[in-house]
Amino acid sequence: MRGLGRSPKNSMFIDKAKITIKSGKGGDGAVSFYRGKYVPNGGPDGGDGGDGGGVIFVADRNVATLMDFRYKKAYEAQAGEDGGKKNCSGKKGADITIRVPVGTVIREEQSGLVMADMNQDGMQKTLAKGGRGGRGNQHFATAVRQAPRYAEKGRDAETYNVTLDLKLIADAGLVGLPNAGKSTLLSMVTNASPKIANYHFTTLTPNLGVVRNRYGNEFVMADIPGLIEGASQGAGLGHEFLGHVERTKILVHIVDASASEGGDPLDFIDTVNAELAAYSPELGKKPQIIAANKMDIPGAAEHFERMKDKWQERGVVVMPISAAAGTGLQELLAEAWKMVSSASETITYEEEYDKTAILDGLKTEHTPFTVKSPKPGYFLVEGVGVEKMVGYTNMDAEAGMAFFQKYLRDKGIIDELERIGVRDGDTVKIYDMEFDYFK
Repeated sequence: MRGLGRSPKNSMFIDKAKITIKSGKGGDGAVSFYRGKYVPNGGPDGGDGGDGGGVIFVADRNVATLMDFRYKKAYEAQAGEDGGKKNCSGKKGADITIRVPVGTVIREEQSGLVMADMNQDGMQKTLAKGGRGGRGNQHFATAVRQAPRYAEKGRDAETYNVTLDLKLIADAGLVGLPNAGKSTLLSMVTNASPKIANYHFTTLTPNLGVVRNRYGNEFVMADIPGLIEGASQGAGLGHEFLGHVERTKILVHIVDASASEGGDPLDFIDTVNAELAAYSPELGKKPQIIAANKMDIPGAAEHFERMKDKWQERGVVVMPISAAAGTGLQELLAEAWKMVSSASETITYEEEYDKTAILDGLKTEHTPFTVKSPKPGYFLVEGVGVEKMVGYTNMDAEAGMAFFQKYLRDKGIIDELERIGVRDGDTVKIYDMEFDYFK
């Protein structure tokens, strides 16, 4: 009766992790001028900086858990090399690849929004893009300024704290109250080896196995740890367990039809279905089979007939089985395969958000300018945008100077100078140019 197939090694199933990812900073552009034997004052030849490496996630079906992320928490790509003389560009930084199990949902920790849903084997997502390399001074030469002594700084790296949440992707999920017999069923129809015991402290880790029925049809079945009343509100480990059921196509609802420990099997079904619907309306609507288990125990037949009378009127198939005795299992698998093969479009995946929406205000943007005063009466202004404006503006023309001053005011640079104490007559240096400040 035992089916053939493999199941992931899950003796220690880890389904959540937190890590930090950081891309590589872009290399700085170079400030350099050509010097030759007969050319003492050549033009600018500073090379560009290399782009930084990115952080790439790959979904890999050969990775079963998030256990490795318990031991390594930080992942950083390589920075780009700085540019060099003679128009030599810096080398691009190496990317870093992080392999995660299929079904891993990656969220930005602070916002909780989804960066990637790694739901297919081989899927790749670049979640931290490397900083762009800065341009060398050769790019800033103009007819007015033929020897620019500045270059572009490389763009900053992107750094994110992310959470990894593994949601099992199985065709059929086994649900039911603790001690209903789910683990026993999975052990009988796959080569998974869940721990089985007669106690109410439920299985603490989901188990996954590949099922093959008598007709040769294969599908993946997951034993979702037993639900308890209040699971949808987080009772026990409810949220963690219910999150796994979201990725299954159908549910196989295992019920102790013998009621050997008291209670009414019809109430057992209602309790589990109520928790599924409370957690997610879509989850409550998933197709399901009710498997009346422990039919070899006296008294189970009566409850089975009551279950059929109630649920088959609603279009739900109710099947008699005994997981321990191995009876009715192939019939159950045949019915499960029929439902799985016709429910291929029922899996819903997480909505991925545009990076701008997710990370608005979370990452450190490239600083547009800095203003500092190394000594009294002397101020330095630096920044990529400012240096570009210096390079492209004709400071000798009245219109050009007026335009440059408007730029400084619009960008808040004048306000920042005044905030840190600039006074009339002080010197303000913007790269290789010095100005006297007058309000």
